[in-house]
Amino acid sequence: MVAFLDVETSCRGLRWQARCEDEAAITQLEQLKSLDNLSARLLAGRGITPDIADEFLSPTLRGSMPDPSSLQDMDKAAKLILDAIEAKQKITVFADYDVDGGSSAAQLIKWGRAFGVEIGLYVPDRVKEGYGPSVEAFERLKADGNDLVITVDCGAAAQSALEAAKNLELPIIVIDHHLMQGALPPCAALVNPNREDDTSGLGHLAAAGVTFMTLVALNREARRRGLENTPNIMKLLGLSAIGTVCDVVSLKGLNRTIVSQGLKVLSQDENIGIRALSDVAGTAPPYTTYHCGFILGPRINAGGRIGKAEMGAEMLSTENAQLAYAHAAELDRVNTERKALQKQIVNEALEEADKLANENSVMIVSMDGWHPGVIGIVAGRLKDRFDKPAIVIGLNEEGLGKGSGRSMPGVNLGDAITKAKEAGLLISGGGHAMAGGLTVEAEKIEALTEFLNRVLADDVAEARKNLSLKIDSLLALGAASQSTIDRIAQVAPYGAGNPQPVFAFSDLRISYAERVKGGHVRCAFEDGVGGRISGICFRADETGLDEVLLSPNAPRVHVAGRLKADSWKGRNRVDLQVVDIAIA
Repeated sequence: MVAFLDVETSCRGLRWQARCEDEAAITQLEQLKSLDNLSARLLAGRGITPDIADEFLSPTLRGSMPDPSSLQDMDKAAKLILDAIEAKQKITVFADYDVDGGSSAAQLIKWGRAFGVEIGLYVPDRVKEGYGPSVEAFERLKADGNDLVITVDCGAAAQSALEAAKNLELPIIVIDHHLMQGALPPCAALVNPNREDDTSGLGHLAAAGVTFMTLVALNREARRRGLENTPNIMKLLGLSAIGTVCDVVSLKGLNRTIVSQGLKVLSQDENIGIRALSDVAGTAPPYTTYHCGFILGPRINAGGRIGKAEMGAEMLSTENAQLAYAHAAELDRVNTERKALQKQIVNEALEEADKLANENSVMIVSMDGWHPGVIGIVAGRLKDRFDKPAIVIGLNEEGLGKGSGRSMPGVNLGDAITKAKEAGLLISGGGHAMAGGLTVEAEKIEALTEFLNRVLADDVAEARKNLSLKIDSLLALGAASQSTIDRIAQVAPYGAGNPQPVFAFSDLRISYAERVKGGHVRCAFEDGVGGRISGICFRADETGLDEVLLSPNAPRVHVAGRLKADSWKGRNRVDLQVVDIAIA
């Protein structure tokens, strides 16, 4: 197939390729659904055919929601939770410290409060306790008089902790979505579409989505029992949406509906915690996936990364405005600290990664003192820089390493980490296809590196053969208009599985370029007929695009990027977020 604009190797080393090369599929959408060419091209590039186009463009919860009973143990879990509520027992939610865990916990807590029940919250400290339930945590919860614990976004792999809870006679309900293998752990109920015997086909859900389905099952069970005033769970769909976006699961099927409809709920600004965080961050509804992933989400995550782990979940679930604003301000402050710490570790990790052999299939770097709260973000940056899976390991004073990894399409990193654990190279570890976490002794890091490079070599080599930048359409600068923005918005929400459109602009002159804080470059481009567009190239120093943009004798270039509406100081225009550049 011919490279887009004949770009075989861009300045980032990528081959440009049309996202959709089936012109017949585009024409069919135009004719059967009365769509303009650009809209049809965007849909066809995402595998949308005329028979599902209406559902894709206007997803509804009624049309997308499967029967919650299709999930193993869902009915059992709903009955146990309502049994505990009717018996006035003490219930606590044990949540992971990220946005998915916090939003899942907040859904259950707010649902219980609407039912007149105050459900407790426990979030483990990332540094002191690590990921997921521990024997000590369950012992503490039992000693505090809890009769039932519900784990969200964790627990499925906590075999020893769940065995301890069983011995303590503390019933545990697990609501999770992480990959599982082998025998099921002992618990009262385990709701996870990724358990091996689950046939629901909902393995793409985030924990926030599984939790929302649990609320559907709870309301249904409550009505079956004749209980009155079942909570309006639609008000909680916004929490499910933000968890789904921030966990970077594929926005298809039910996930797409949760995010599409949930963003509308979130934008009603009825959640005090979201409103407070939005005010502190200087943004406002209507919220998009961008707000969730890049403005609100990182701040919610900040508490779990380098602050107080429970702060995000408390802010999302509280009805106390004073508490919400106090938490929001602290999370914003901690997020600023996190960014400074992250920048330092990114620079150190890049320096270490540059020393590795080019033939390495997986980029694995480690260093004493790297904070476990930011290594996942750093791993993502290494993955983007080298186009290979990356694992970043921070070692503590006892020589114990906490690692976090990010992968690329076609390479199942979570499965490889599980195999490494089975091979005796890890104390603990697991994850899913695109990400994983692990705990390893310092002296075993070299053996782990050799193992993962051997296990993943073929998959990485095959995945790298397909490395390309997918271009949705070639546009003239004059087409970078509000009309085009409106058509782009029709195909939203964008995220994993539904990538934000990338457009190419050919034969441009770089008319302005200036390095700004953070390694970014502000820039502007002109064509030969008076067209001009301003934009920014984020992290240009890491991708090497800064050298092209800032060159005093810059050649004419083809530019690929994403369009974004900008209404700064009342002035409306369309800007370009530069993704790649090729010499024209």
